[in-house]
Parts: sequence; structure tokens; C-alpha cells
Amino acid sequence: MKIPNYIIKEAKNRDLLVSIRIGREGVTESLIKELDSQLRSKTIIKLKANKQILGSSEERKVVFSDIANSTNSFLVFQRGNVAVYWRSR
Repeated sequence: MKIPNYIIKEAKNRDLLVSIRIGREGVTESLIKELDSQLRSKTIIKLKANKQILGSSEERKVVFSDIANSTNSFLVFQRGNVAVYWRSR
């Protein structure tokens, strides 16, 4: 499925607030459930990983892609330790 341009534009908007953080415990089942829950009520969700948690850019790519697969969502945008997810309704 192709991600609509308006979703991409919204995902790159710097005013979009982070609503989920990957903390000391890393990616947990409760984090996945929370993201899934938020995707049911919001169009897009911005996630941020603490810098100490995900070291390399390759590791971040893998983890962010795995999160998208786990929540049946799309990774719309990723920059550094920030990722934006969208699920088609």
C-alpha cells in the first residue's frame, strides 16, 4: 500500500509531538500494545527511542521496522532515534 502524501507531510511536521518513548527496558510487549492502542484512535504516532537504548543507525532501522510489523502499521518516516507510524483505517 502506498502511503498518502498528506500522511508523509504530517509525519515530517516538527510540531507533531512524541507520544511514545522507548526507555530503559527497550521494546516491550506493553510498548507494542500502547502503540497499537494509540494507532486505533490517532492517525499517526511519533515514537522516540532514548539514545542509549538503540546504538547504531542499522539497529534503529531493524527495531523500527519490527515495531511496524508487530503493530500492523507503516513506518512513514524515520530520522535518528525518531520514527513515525501510520495505520490505514
